Amino acid sequence: MKLTILREAELEAAEAAAWYDDCRAGLGDEFLSDIADATARITSEPDMFSRLESYGGVRDIRRCVLRRFPYLVVFARFPDQALVVAVAHTRRRPLYWLERLR
Repeated sequence: MKLTILREAELEAAEAAAWYDDCRAGLGDEFLSDIADATARITSEPDMFSRLESYGGVRDIRRCVLRRFPYLVVFARFPDQALVVAVAHTRRRPLYWLERLR
């Protein structure tokens, strides 16, 4: 399975990591490690993740909940590819990333 990450999602992860580092040195690296683990799981078994309930569109949009941090890796599932469209906080701005699906 090929995994592509949108630039906007990469920036979201980097910004969140910087915020966590401001909270405690090294915590940002732990956040990025959690993201790396999530993307590895998505690459190996994309169908194990549930569809995003709040999305009502035609695309196959799924979510991977991070194990330690309150974030989702939101991705679109295609036959031979997973496209990460957002690294989204679970309690902020639901579906803000919809315009990225175009």
